[in-house]
Amino acid sequence: MNTTILKSLLIIYENKRNKKIEEAEQRKIELYKQNPRFEEIDSALSSLSINASKNLINSNNFEYLNNLRHEIENLKKEKHDLLVSLTKDENYLNPIFDCKLCNDTGYITENYNTKMCTCLKQQLYDMEYNQTNLLNVENNNFENFSSTLYSQDVDTEKYGAEISPRENIEKIKKISINFINKFDDPVQNNLLFTGNTGLGKTFISECIANELVKKGKNVLYQTAPVMLDSIIDYRFGKNDGSIYNSLLDVDLLIIDDLGTESMNNMKFSELFNIINTRLLNQNKKITKTIISTNLNIQNLYKNYDERIVSRLIGNYDICRFFGDDIRLKKKLEKK
Repeated sequence: MNTTILKSLLIIYENKRNKKIEEAEQRKIELYKQNPRFEEIDSALSSLSINASKNLINSNNFEYLNNLRHEIENLKKEKHDLLVSLTKDENYLNPIFDCKLCNDTGYITENYNTKMCTCLKQQLYDMEYNQTNLLNVENNNFENFSSTLYSQDVDTEKYGAEISPRENIEKIKKISINFINKFDDPVQNNLLFTGNTGLGKTFISECIANELVKKGKNVLYQTAPVMLDSIIDYRFGKNDGSIYNSLLDVDLLIIDDLGTESMNNMKFSELFNIINTRLLNQNKKITKTIISTNLNIQNLYKNYDERIVSRLIGNYDICRFFGDDIRLKKKLEKK
């Protein structure tokens, strides 16, 4: 882990959290001006709470304490009802943090144990390892998915399939959504996307990644060449190994452009180890993998040894993308 990046991120988190708190305080001030009764209730609640605390320690007058508690509850109810009547939102005065798990602190404490929140861990992955703007939630999501870019024509000779490219991509979308919904199911297969460039493999991977990030999962994206070179560098002591541990441990690993790397026996072994370790959940957690390649199944057998391909065939749902180049079609439509 790059401590410099982590320190920078924690400063960003602190500033973001303070800004959200300041915005909530400003909403309270504006509400006081709009209806002074709010400030009167808050002032009374503060005084009553102090009195209750003092008397709890110094007094055995339980009837008095019960009266105080009853008065506090009545004021809280009045404040709640007044807030809802004016704002229609009972959480209006609370800070609106981006992450509901850690309240923008970057860390979560459970049972006296503190751990890094998934949101902070994802930021670290994005800044340290992810090689593209993978998690572009605004654009790369299923809401912007359009099957109309794919042909409705069934051309068995051209595409080698009995269905049209449009029907095929819609099936792949359903498979992808099922993968998201059943991500935590240990028997749910991984995904292998095959097909020529420009057919949507990376886009669908991004859509899946974004949906899983929203669910609190961490996603690590690597092209096969960069991933394998990083592992070899780790083996020869050229990096600290954090990337290697992340490749094994991250919830979803996306390996893009498999087949474009220059292979040797050492890289074969490392690729098999990554695929196999994640399949066996040897890190004692459910991990899933999406592999994207321009190679068809026959060429996978030619490029990789049987151990690797057998893992892919047996443990991955294979989605073959076919049709005309979508990226080229989009460019032509813009002209």
